[in-house]
Amino acid sequence: MSKKVIIIAEAGVNHNGNLQLAQRMVHAAKEAGADYVKFQTAVPELVISSIAPKAEYQKENTGNDESQLEMCRAIHLPLSDYEGLAELCRKEGIGFMSTPFDLVSIDTLDRLDMDYWKIPSGEITNLPYLRKIAAKGGKVIMSTGMCELNEIEAAVEVLEKGGIPRRDITLLHCNTQYPTPMCDVNLKAMDALRTLHCGAVGYSDHTVGIEVPVAAVAMGAEVIEKHFTLDKTMPGPDHKASLDPQELKAMVTAIRNIEQATGSAEKHVSPSEAANIAIARKSIVAARDIKAGETFTEENITVKRPGNGISPMLWDSVIGQRATRDFPYDSLIQL
Repeated sequence: MSKKVIIIAEAGVNHNGNLQLAQRMVHAAKEAGADYVKFQTAVPELVISSIAPKAEYQKENTGNDESQLEMCRAIHLPLSDYEGLAELCRKEGIGFMSTPFDLVSIDTLDRLDMDYWKIPSGEITNLPYLRKIAAKGGKVIMSTGMCELNEIEAAVEVLEKGGIPRRDITLLHCNTQYPTPMCDVNLKAMDALRTLHCGAVGYSDHTVGIEVPVAAVAMGAEVIEKHFTLDKTMPGPDHKASLDPQELKAMVTAIRNIEQATGSAEKHVSPSEAANIAIARKSIVAARDIKAGETFTEENITVKRPGNGISPMLWDSVIGQRATRDFPYDSLIQL
């Protein structure tokens, strides 16, 4: 592959509103080898109305005794915590990212010098939000769950009109069900995203396990985003569909291996296998003792290993010629 896949370890709200847990997640993401650790920034009252219901997976994981707003109040960090998390990331040597979910959060994160704005799937149809991101400038990574292609195109056009060129927009194919059923993953949808001619295409994964994001890299994904948690048994909406730190590290290792294995579109002999040519290929050899002056025929020559003699592809050129010397049984024929 021409460039390194960007791996985003999605901490999200798996810190459950606890700053110390969030800090530990920074260390865990760094230890796993991720390029970025990403959080979610929101003022819950600005994002969720008091009548908004929970998603079904949220009900399954957290119960139905509280509203979506009450749940999010409990698991989000205050805006004042993100500056410290960004500074910790700089000290640890891992990139800091956070997804803003409202206009105030955009302003908060704008002061933290992030490499990318991350737009979540749910904000693709939020025109004021998209315009504000565009006005801030910089590069954008946008998830595209729950979207038709025309909705994604419309969002890209808003960003482009606001001053962000398409080359600075990365689109992530995504399915927002936690966990995503394998039958709904549809990695080939990345090909549809490529028709929008943005800077890059990647994949944000909510399946169980690591095989799907690894497969996405093999299919050309340039950015991978995956939720992780310190403990899958913790209360909260996203822990069960997340990787633990050991699984995150395994995913990073697998992706780095696939990066190397993908290679180029050219077919050629690799350095590691070149020495095997003489071992595995065959040459024209004497099928019995051959005396000088004898004619080479189908009966007195054959094909055997090793492959450092005359190639069997020259068989027709050898048949009918005369031996210039004696050739013992199994010896390489030479002309």
